[in-house]
Amino acid sequence: MLRVFGSAHRLCDGVNRREVFRLGGLALVGLTLAELLARPAAAASAGKAKSCILFFQEGGLAQQDSWDIKPDAPSEVRGPFQAIRTSVPGTLLCEHMPELAKAAHRYAIIRSVTHDVFDHNPGAYYCLTGRTPKVGGGFILGDRRTNFPAYGAVLSQLRPAPARVPSFVQVPALLTNNGEFLPGQKAGFLGGRHDPLLIGDPLQKEFAVPGLTVPGPLPASRLYRRQSLLSQVQEGLGHLNDQPLGRDVDAYYEKAFGLLTSAHTREACDLSKEPPAIRERYGMHHMGQSFLLARRLVEAGVRLVTVTWGPNSGSDSNQCWDTHRRNHHFLKNSLLPPTDRGLAALVEDLHQRGMLEETLVVAMGEFGRTPQINRDAGRDHWPSVYSIMMAGGGIRGGAVYGESDASAAFPKTDAVTPEDIAATIYHALGVRPETEIHDLEDRPHPVALGQPIHPLFG
Repeated sequence: MLRVFGSAHRLCDGVNRREVFRLGGLALVGLTLAELLARPAAAASAGKAKSCILFFQEGGLAQQDSWDIKPDAPSEVRGPFQAIRTSVPGTLLCEHMPELAKAAHRYAIIRSVTHDVFDHNPGAYYCLTGRTPKVGGGFILGDRRTNFPAYGAVLSQLRPAPARVPSFVQVPALLTNNGEFLPGQKAGFLGGRHDPLLIGDPLQKEFAVPGLTVPGPLPASRLYRRQSLLSQVQEGLGHLNDQPLGRDVDAYYEKAFGLLTSAHTREACDLSKEPPAIRERYGMHHMGQSFLLARRLVEAGVRLVTVTWGPNSGSDSNQCWDTHRRNHHFLKNSLLPPTDRGLAALVEDLHQRGMLEETLVVAMGEFGRTPQINRDAGRDHWPSVYSIMMAGGGIRGGAVYGESDASAAFPKTDAVTPEDIAATIYHALGVRPETEIHDLEDRPHPVALGQPIHPLFG
C-alpha cells in the first residue's frame, strides 16, 4: 500500500488549505494520491553514485555474530556461530551469511562505528541523519518538523529525481518504537514535499501500489481537463498561492499529478515484470522482494530507497533485530538467512546490470549488541562499536575499514562516527558534506559534519 505523509497546514482563518483543495478542486481532478501527499503521518564531489539503497535494520544487528565474528573470543562472547572464509582472503563472516561471503569482493565492511546513544529512537535519528539526537538535556524521540532531514529528503531537495518518479521512497512503512515514529525517517525541516513515498509490503498477494492509477475508466484527456480546472481553483485563491505554506501544498498536487500521469513509477513497482528466476534469486520473502523492488525503483531514477526491517515492516518480519532474548536462535532461523540471500542478490544483480558503480548500497542499524551474552541467551544494546556494510558508488570492494578489540566491544583502530558515515554517504553520492541546506528559520546547515572515509574509495 502506498502512503505519503506530509503536513496539513491551517490558514489564518482556521480553514485547512488541504480541505479547500479537497472541496474545491480535488473532486474535479480525482487525485486521491494528492490528498495522501498532503496528509500527516505517520554541489558535486568525487562520488560516482546517482542513487542509494539504504537497508536499515531496526533494533541493531549483533556485530560479533555477523560482519565482525570473533572465532578466538571466549564462548560467552563468541557464541555458537562459526566463522567462514569469504571471497576476500583474510576476511571472515558468520556461517549463516554464505551468499554474502561469496560476494565479499563486491562490498566494504566498516568495523569501527561508534557512538554513545543506547536507545532505539535517538540512535536511529543519529544514524539516519548524521546529527546528534541530543537537544538540551534530553533526546529526540519522535518525528518532528524541526528535525534534521533524512538522507533521502536532502537528496530530494539537492538532487531531485527525473520528472514522473519520486526522489525518495521507503519500503514498506515508517518504523515505530516506544509509541513514536522513529525520528530521522522523514524530511524534518525541509518540509513534507520531501518526505518519502511509502510503498507497502511487496510480499503481499497481488501486490500493487494504490493511488498510482487513474480512478475508474477516466481517459487521459479528461484527467488533463480536470487538472486545468484545479489550476483555475488555485488561481482563484489568489494571495494564498504566494504564501510558503500554500506553495508547499501546491507542490503536493504537482507531484501527485506527475506520478498519476506517468507509467514509470507504476512499472517500477510491478514485480511481475521480473523473470521468475530473478525473483527466486532474491528470495520469495519480505526482504528479498523488498530489495528487488528497491533495485527496480533506482533503475527508474529514484534517488534513495530505504528498505526497513522492523517489527512492523512486513508480512514475515515480526521478529526484528532487537534480540534481547534468544539472539542466536532468531539470527539463525529468521533474520540472517533472508538478509544474506536478498542483500547478496542485490549487490550481484546491480553489478551484472552495470548499475553498482552508480548505486550506493548501505546496510546498517542504530547500534550493535553487547559483547557478552545475557542470561536470556540474548545480547543487549551496544553503540560503543558495531559494523556496517557499503557497496557501489566508488566504494572499494573487499575493503575492511577499522578494527574492533578482541571481544567486539570498542574500536581498536580508526573509530568512525555517524557524522563520518553521513559524510561518506553524501560524498559517494556526489554531494560535498559542506553543502548547505536551510531550516525553517532560514539558518544554513551543512548536510554533514563529519569527514568522508576516503580509504574506502578506490
